[in-house]
Amino acid sequence: MMRPCMIVLHYTAMANPEAALERLCNPQHEVSAHYLIDQKGATTQLVAEAQRAWHAGAGAWGGCDDVNSASIGVELCNTGNHIFPAAQMQALISLLREVMQRWGISADKVIGHSDMAPARKQDPGRLFDWQALEAGGVAVFRGKPQAQIFPFLEAARQFGYAIQEPGSVDDVGRAVILEAFRQRFRPQAQGPLEDEDMRLLSDLAQTYPAVLET
Repeated sequence: MMRPCMIVLHYTAMANPEAALERLCNPQHEVSAHYLIDQKGATTQLVAEAQRAWHAGAGAWGGCDDVNSASIGVELCNTGNHIFPAAQMQALISLLREVMQRWGISADKVIGHSDMAPARKQDPGRLFDWQALEAGGVAVFRGKPQAQIFPFLEAARQFGYAIQEPGSVDDVGRAVILEAFRQRFRPQAQGPLEDEDMRLLSDLAQTYPAVLET
């Protein structure tokens, strides 16, 4: 386990916290996380923060391609199709503040599972309130307005999405990145790439360029 330099947020996609806990604690499933937060805000630590948990899987963020070894994983009890209760969100914000302070993790290094694995994962999904996390100082939702507008994939790469060569990404890959971006930053948006997507992502890329020390 490296020193944690980011935090990855997930939803459990399971009916209740008991089922999620059973799965996360069963070695046969080969999945684990450092923390589990239920709908009422009760927080259970499952893995020590200095130890590696199997929560991220294949993917990358900001040049780090072994996210499990460089991150702390937080699972939120949610099926993925309903809002996250206020008590759960407040518990998450409190936990993030503590973890970030302990490890010196900045707000822009709190990401969703869909950020680092956009082709595989959708959690924490379009119903997750990233704006509330930004208001709490534990995540980013908007960058500072910038004069320069980058091409979408170049901005995505600079912000942290795993894109080696923007010119080599096909239409399918472009759509995957756009969907992952919108799930977090424009959850109501649908359809083709818009100028607003490029503006918002350019602002984020220039305000919070991803440089991870791993």
